[in-house]
Amino acid sequence: METTKQKEKKAYSVMKGAFGYKNIMASPKLVKVVISSGTGMALKKNKNINDFVVDRLAKISGQKPSLRSAKKSIASFKVREGDPIGVMVTLRGSRMYGFLDKILNVALPRTKDFRGIERSVLDNMGNLTFSIKEHTIFPETSDEELKDVFGMAVTIVTTAKTKDEATNFFELLGFPFKKAVEKKKK
Repeated sequence: METTKQKEKKAYSVMKGAFGYKNIMASPKLVKVVISSGTGMALKKNKNINDFVVDRLAKISGQKPSLRSAKKSIASFKVREGDPIGVMVTLRGSRMYGFLDKILNVALPRTKDFRGIERSVLDNMGNLTFSIKEHTIFPETSDEELKDVFGMAVTIVTTAKTKDEATNFFELLGFPFKKAVEKKKK
């Protein structure tokens, strides 16, 4: 089975005809993967939720996440400046490729009722951001911890310049996008 790193190298030869690349450095590359989880409202119910989320994200990503604090005080949300409200980890290099292989080959296929990633989650700068509702789809989490299930956002940053270029690049990497549904004429 090909790894994401091998697919990334092959993407240049496939995309150079369509996008007119003269050099391999012009083709899109993966820069980083950012995994984040907000714990703001859950912190009111359980004071140890940040420690739990940090521990689980460390097991999933293979790297220790950092706590993110509030930049402003917002009275209506009962949040003070400096309160921890989330957890984030940035993956680069071999950890990034390992995480992408794990999410494409193990985690997303284990997701209940998964039909593909929406194409609308690609932004105009070539980045892909999608959410995972339950952290339990990863093999590192044990089944006895089902009472504290949390979700996370995964952002994959590339050097692609346009949305079309990024879509083509992610398809070559093996990301499962939803099939476009044609509308029937009446």
